[in-house]
Amino acid sequence: MSWRKLDGTFLDNDLPKLVEDTIQHEIKAGYQLKVCVGTDSQVYRNHIEFASAVVFLRQGSGGFMFVNNHRYVGIMSIKERMITEVAQSIEVAYSICDILEKYKVDFEVHADINTNPNFKSNTALREAMGYIMGMGFQFKAKPEAFASTSCADKVV
Repeated sequence: MSWRKLDGTFLDNDLPKLVEDTIQHEIKAGYQLKVCVGTDSQVYRNHIEFASAVVFLRQGSGGFMFVNNHRYVGIMSIKERMITEVAQSIEVAYSICDILEKYKVDFEVHADINTNPNFKSNTALREAMGYIMGMGFQFKAKPEAFASTSCADKVV
């Protein structure tokens, strides 16, 4: 995966090292951090574009994020697409969770799934929640899942 800043600057592809260096820098600067991971997708005619975001929140001082994109050629059902988003977020979360634990950084995985049953994405809510929580991560869904619904959404 090719990670970059929101301004387009490409970063070291080793996400765990990048996250650890970032945490060390932010702690040294005096910030208390929280990290959130989320993925969003957009369907096009013959492909689906996915974007994942690792969001660093500085308590009381804003935040920043690292993002990447991935393209899937083909068609998926809404439920399959939602679970694929969650799987991509879990893959990212799993790659950095040891570092976050080492520095005692609060951590959440956000799913772009609506808690309102009137929305199509809701069909994947139970599975997504079970998948994320079963991996030992804190789970957030819409409207609290800003890492996927706002951050990753900006670059998909």
